[in-house]
Amino acid sequence: MSTQTEPTGMEDVNNLDAILAITNTDVTEALHAVRDNADAIFTWDYEKGRRPALNKLYEKAKGAQWNGETDLDWSIEVDQDELVELAGVANGPEDLKAFGVDVYGSSLEKWGRKEWKEHQIQSQNWSLSQFMHGEQGALVCTAKIVETVPWIDAKYYAATQVMDEARHVEVFAKYLDTKLSGHYPINTHLKMLLDDIITDSRWDMTYLGMQIMVEGLALAAFGMAYQTTPDPLLRQLLRYVMSDEARHVAFGVLSLKEFYADLSAPEMLERQEFAFEAALRMRNRFLQQEVWERMGVDVKEAIRTFAQTDEVKNQDPFQQLLFSKIVPNCKKLGLLDANDGWLRKRFDTLGVLQFETWDDTGEDYLAFDAVTEDRAAAAAIA
Repeated sequence: MSTQTEPTGMEDVNNLDAILAITNTDVTEALHAVRDNADAIFTWDYEKGRRPALNKLYEKAKGAQWNGETDLDWSIEVDQDELVELAGVANGPEDLKAFGVDVYGSSLEKWGRKEWKEHQIQSQNWSLSQFMHGEQGALVCTAKIVETVPWIDAKYYAATQVMDEARHVEVFAKYLDTKLSGHYPINTHLKMLLDDIITDSRWDMTYLGMQIMVEGLALAAFGMAYQTTPDPLLRQLLRYVMSDEARHVAFGVLSLKEFYADLSAPEMLERQEFAFEAALRMRNRFLQQEVWERMGVDVKEAIRTFAQTDEVKNQDPFQQLLFSKIVPNCKKLGLLDANDGWLRKRFDTLGVLQFETWDDTGEDYLAFDAVTEDRAAAAAIA
């Protein structure tokens, strides 16, 4: 179980001591049980096409299924040391200072090329492990959506996403097992967020937590990894996964836009609060405290050194970019400005409001169709 001493007010959301006080105590357990409080809903209305946009998405999903075993080229050799070298490795404090990070006076001052290279290897292992855990969270949450959503169109599409998520867990696990050098347990902040999403009895909260928040951030994170990794196998894997994820986020936007149009102000506030808590937990997971622990470094010292402050403020432009899919979708759903801009003000504290004018993902999936592109290329060769 988790020890939960979470930040309770706006004044505490950047408090590093409060954030790091949230820890896992069951990281060695293979199973984790969460009580699902929702009712399974049957619908005897089988008329298809009441929601044309969802039906279009469903038809797209049926034709975009792929096989992780045969559609990815697992024969590609992955040299993790070489990948890290290609990305660039710091030689010591002066290299970091050029990027605005002053490690002088900290225990990291003594680190040389060897230690920073190992840190990058561990960071890659950690990142791919969290992707894998998040995909299992999506697998469970989408199965819950099949059970709880009252519309047959949504049940049909959600069933295709269950298959997508199983495939994602499979390929990330295989990549970690056969190409990289180690797993990490699920980050405590990600775990608590998944627990909250599963525990809530309202079907739309499962959508909001998973389809909008977790999947939205994942789509942005996968896009950044795809652009930066020199590994052709990982690029291929991410391209396929992103094609699926874009549809998943669109599924959330299309479904919730209809449902939220009829909610009262107090009901919208509950959704705004849930979205902000989810955003905080996703920001906090990227502190990578598990990596620092494995490297034998004092976690608070390391995080404060890189933040150059005693508070966790989302100042890293790369971390801010992870919210580039979330903010415009929250705006499209009316969450950003409902209740006198309650969520807008909170997102401003995270430094992510600059993304509100970016494209939402209602139709974004059309630009990510990796399966269609690969099949067209194969047909052209034939």
